[in-house]
Amino acid sequence: MVRALGLGRVPVIVASPRADAPAARSRFALQSIRLPPLEDRATLVGTLLRAGERLSAAAGCRLPLFYSNDDYLSLVHENRDALGRHFALMLNPPEVAQALIDKERFEGFARSRGLRVPRRLDWDELGRWPAPVLVKPKLKIGYDDSPTRIELFERGKARVFANGPQLAAHPLARRLREQLLLQEYVPGDDHQLWSFHGYADEKGELLAWFVGRKLRTFPLLTGQSAYLELVHDPAFAWVGRQVAARVPLRGAFKIDFKQDSTNGVWHVFEINARFTLWHYLAARNGLNLPRIAYDYLTTGKRPRLWDYATTYRWFSLRHDYRAYRALAARGELGFWGWLRSIAQAPRVYDVLSWSDPLPFVRHVLSRARRFPNLTVRFKQWLSTAS
Repeated sequence: MVRALGLGRVPVIVASPRADAPAARSRFALQSIRLPPLEDRATLVGTLLRAGERLSAAAGCRLPLFYSNDDYLSLVHENRDALGRHFALMLNPPEVAQALIDKERFEGFARSRGLRVPRRLDWDELGRWPAPVLVKPKLKIGYDDSPTRIELFERGKARVFANGPQLAAHPLARRLREQLLLQEYVPGDDHQLWSFHGYADEKGELLAWFVGRKLRTFPLLTGQSAYLELVHDPAFAWVGRQVAARVPLRGAFKIDFKQDSTNGVWHVFEINARFTLWHYLAARNGLNLPRIAYDYLTTGKRPRLWDYATTYRWFSLRHDYRAYRALAARGELGFWGWLRSIAQAPRVYDVLSWSDPLPFVRHVLSRARRFPNLTVRFKQWLSTAS
């Protein structure tokens, strides 16, 4: 987010509870604000309100507040009236916002809007369900460090079981069943995972949009983004615009789809009403949605003409190497094929940037502190070498 805004020449102040937040060391960050932990919500909101009051007074107008995960999105919605006095916000109505955050509520909400979503399954019918089952957490918030993600999903976003009886017999799944959402599995690999991204005004009118596709994730099918690209696909773009209009959505959003590999039908998986890592990739390809949002929220300016290239791809070496290893174990991707796929296009990275190196340095140092023995040995080696 910081780099996308920086590329759009928008001044950035990074607010984070982490003292070692890599983004705070970006050359695009003018200053940083240390936030209290998310668990101390009252103090955190108070810190944001004081910052917003000071900044709006200095700028002579309310400035946008950008948020990039569901925990902070939920916090903003809970305090939308108070924060809206000092920050320029573009939020969905409360009933829409809650349905987008709560996956258990999302299926019914989506069907009421005429959206095609995977069928939800009940635990009691698993014994009679012979096909694969996709298991997801019911709530997006508080998920990153939850036992569900770490133990059951093996740090992925979901998990696929071969059939209903296999899931019903899994002891950890049975223990966590109240936290889980069960769905029919839509056939297809990572290449069938597409997304439609946009920014809409108060009436749901799109100011700009782009289309993305996942090339690889880790864990496969259900994990973190590893290798991404932008694409031009008019047919899919039409589907994305229709879904955005039927909700309708406001502000920044990402609609995740999966195309059934057997019949080509598009299924809506989820909608994230916030900014994401994709916006940096789009900004490098010529469409800067954070800049468009900034202009609209501060001056009401709308883009007159816009387009995007598909030159750059987004790449995470850590996740993509693991994805390659998993695909290689299944005989689906060889080492040279993996290297060729990476070399096909210039890349932007999850942390590394040659023109903005300090966040990567901070990231490496913070990870090194988790392995003190390695750090000590490295320092000893440096001392010996010198």
